[in-house]
Amino acid sequence: MALLPSRCLSILALLSLSVLLSLPLLAPNPAISTSEVAAQAVHGTDIWVLSLRESAGEVSLGDPVRIGNRSGYANSPHFGPSGAYLLYRFRDESGHSDIYRCDLSDGSSQNLTRSANQSESAPVVMPGGDRFSVIQHEANSAQRVWSFDLSGADPQVVLPSISRVGYHVWIDDGTLALWVLGTPPTLQVADIPAQTVEVLAEDIGRFMQKVPGQALASFLHRETRGEERVDVIKTVDPGTGEVVVLGDALEGSEYYAWTPGGLILMSSGSKVFAFSPANESRWWEVADLESAGIHGITRLAVSPDGSRLAVVASR
Repeated sequence: MALLPSRCLSILALLSLSVLLSLPLLAPNPAISTSEVAAQAVHGTDIWVLSLRESAGEVSLGDPVRIGNRSGYANSPHFGPSGAYLLYRFRDESGHSDIYRCDLSDGSSQNLTRSANQSESAPVVMPGGDRFSVIQHEANSAQRVWSFDLSGADPQVVLPSISRVGYHVWIDDGTLALWVLGTPPTLQVADIPAQTVEVLAEDIGRFMQKVPGQALASFLHRETRGEERVDVIKTVDPGTGEVVVLGDALEGSEYYAWTPGGLILMSSGSKVFAFSPANESRWWEVADLESAGIHGITRLAVSPDGSRLAVVASR
């Protein structure tokens, strides 16, 4: 397995035993899944990038390449519009997190946000490609959507009135879908020019995505079937509120990614699976990455051109 140059991510000191016992990183956060908390505490996480090929409804993956080798917690990968760079969140042993950019052509990397008194997570390149937005964890515990230019400068709050945001996704340059913390968590859609929000669904999963080529947001909806709780993948039209059921999520998984061809990818352990909403097919196995030392996969991201897949896995 090839590694990108070490300058992509500098080596940090290993977490001391006292840090692990006190667990300062693990303050309860409903936006982080149980599996991710375990990875933070014991192993940390790495981001791996693989080539991806999609043809005639089938997916194949190339050899994984790890973007750097450092202790800590790397997460929330998001490709730039061309797929040439990757934004991600890195959380160090102190519990502080910034947004980094890694150029996948040469492995060069830089800390974009360099924040002192707050942390950032969940980076998303905004429509137009000249800014990115994040969830900023502010000193007063608010979690609001902020934006920066691509150098990490010119910070601006996007939606001042909503202060409990866990995830967000841009539908177009004026419409933002939000996963808002609460009991239960809700899917809300914001009209940015008007600075208004509307609740479209309740009791949803932690993750949302824009459907490629369509002005739709996809999300996991938690439904009760008899005595079981089932996560169902659905789409919602922010303009009309229409909700469409696509199919059941992969059992035990909550993070997913769309391919440009309309397939949905999810993971379980070391395996990546695919599902075709158009064909109402069952989930099928795309690849098992155990032989490459990759296991405990949580989040996934596909580049806009469909040529690369990024996965977050336990170290």
